[in-house]
Amino acid sequence: MSQIALPFDWPAGADERDYIVSEANEPLIRHLDHWSLWPVMATILTGSRKSGRSLLGRIFAAKSGGELIDDAERHDEEAIFHAWNCAQERRRPLILIADMPPPAWRIRLPDLRSRLVATPTMRIEEPDENLSAQLIEKLCNARGLAAPPELIRYLVPRIERSYLGVTRTVDALDTLAFERRQGLTVPLARKALAALGVIDESHLEE
Repeated sequence: MSQIALPFDWPAGADERDYIVSEANEPLIRHLDHWSLWPVMATILTGSRKSGRSLLGRIFAAKSGGELIDDAERHDEEAIFHAWNCAQERRRPLILIADMPPPAWRIRLPDLRSRLVATPTMRIEEPDENLSAQLIEKLCNARGLAAPPELIRYLVPRIERSYLGVTRTVDALDTLAFERRQGLTVPLARKALAALGVIDESHLEE
């Protein structure tokens, strides 16, 4: 598992090992890596829940000396406006994390709206097969569960290709393993997917 190899030129952060870099998020990492060249010292970062967007934002803000505003669409607009202006004056980056970019979240303050229109938006894409496999292994390890390679190979093509889908799958595996007092196996994975409604229970003996 290639956990974190962020190409930032600063000392490693305490949580850095928890973020996985893959083809699904590599364009975003390259963008963050070259923050000093941004024409606008701000970026709007979007992505689904459980995508690691807040963790990545914290790592980046700590390394760059910038500022992070999470759930920006629910944040005070005046505060965002002043943070955006301060970022330009200090030449230190501002990361705004949101579910969707403007204009999907309505901005009432005209001066802020014009600034965010000029702000680049980067999205954490849903995981590809490689990242899904690494996430399953990582989340299982975090729960003290050993995920054998055959289990991961079985799960990846069958689960929902999303961060939330991966998390729900590992949660179901964890629950079944605890209830049955057993380790992770492909038969257990079949039962977990059946419980989630991903496969039909009649196919459990496949």
